[in-house]
Amino acid sequence: MNNDYLLDFKNLSDELMLIINLIKNENNNNNNKYDISSERLKKIKWDHFIELCMHHRIYPNLSSVIFANPTIFPNKVRRIIENNYKSNTLLMLRYCAEMRDISKLFISNNLKVLFLKGPFLAKDLYGDISYRTSSDIDILVDIKNLQEAKELLISNGYLQTENFPTILNDWKWRHHHINFQHEEKKIKIEVHWRLNPGPAKEPDFLHLWSSKRKSEVLDYPIYCLGREHLFMFLLSHGARHGWSRLRWLLDIEKIMKQNIDWENLLRLLKEYQYLHLLGKVLILLNQTLNTPIPDKCKFLLTRDSFELSKKTLFYFENIVNLHSPPLSEEVNKYHSSYLFSIKTLKHKIYFLISCLFPYPKDKELIVLPSRLDLLYIPLRPVTWVIRKRRKIV
Repeated sequence: MNNDYLLDFKNLSDELMLIINLIKNENNNNNNKYDISSERLKKIKWDHFIELCMHHRIYPNLSSVIFANPTIFPNKVRRIIENNYKSNTLLMLRYCAEMRDISKLFISNNLKVLFLKGPFLAKDLYGDISYRTSSDIDILVDIKNLQEAKELLISNGYLQTENFPTILNDWKWRHHHINFQHEEKKIKIEVHWRLNPGPAKEPDFLHLWSSKRKSEVLDYPIYCLGREHLFMFLLSHGARHGWSRLRWLLDIEKIMKQNIDWENLLRLLKEYQYLHLLGKVLILLNQTLNTPIPDKCKFLLTRDSFELSKKTLFYFENIVNLHSPPLSEEVNKYHSSYLFSIKTLKHKIYFLISCLFPYPKDKELIVLPSRLDLLYIPLRPVTWVIRKRRKIV
């Protein structure tokens, strides 16, 4: 790669660099043996190493090399990694059973459902359900069938755990999923009607359904995204979260090794304005995990992609958990700026236009009867000024 496009890893901790090197070793060395100098080993703070393994959700992938090198890794590290690996394996087995039940439930009620993440993704990318963590089961349904899907889950013991405020049906594009929890089973399901939050354009459900694949994780039909659509989903999801977990980068590295139709993928990414994000992640993968860059993608190694990849270093240098609000002011400010920076010009225009559309919080500032909600559109500049003056987020 051009030396002008080299990332500066000097601020990454010794523990994170060890994890990155272990991943590279796991990818390239079948016997799991790992060599590290005694000087480097002395610098490792093992509690922080464990913390990073958990944060980056990478401990299942490192379990083999950690177990195979008892002279390097202290007993405490091996014990914690082993316990978490076993717990994750049991959880994935429970999720498999639940995925079968959900698929049966939807099929018997003539509802189409696509599984986005969960044990099937671990099997698909890593060849083993225990090699990837999941905190929930993500499914995608046609927005036309969303109400039916909600009723089905509720009738089978699930409770909707969030109700976000909405105005003029903005939930359809400002949000993209809702959460359900089964209190007895302790299983969480995210029901998606979009792959990502709007207002950007994305493939509709029937288009995604037409290229679906049947997962091999169970003997019962479990349908998931086609390979190129899955690649696009993992790419956009990881980018939206700043690649703040190494596990998301590793997902891309694994799917790149599969039978990808690169021409179809590049066409999809261009159509939906994600092509530049592929350039960014290729630079990250090449410089962290030594992942080769496909010849068909080398045209994406531009200055813009490099500048975007540099923005990810903030998430590597800090333990940023975007799923655990409230975020610190520094992280919140940085991430908001980052999200805007990764948008194409077209997506930035869409976003700025969407800001002119009323927000549910506007109803708290100027109270009108629901039948007059349309008036919040011309009132939007007024509510914006009020919120800025009062410093209301």
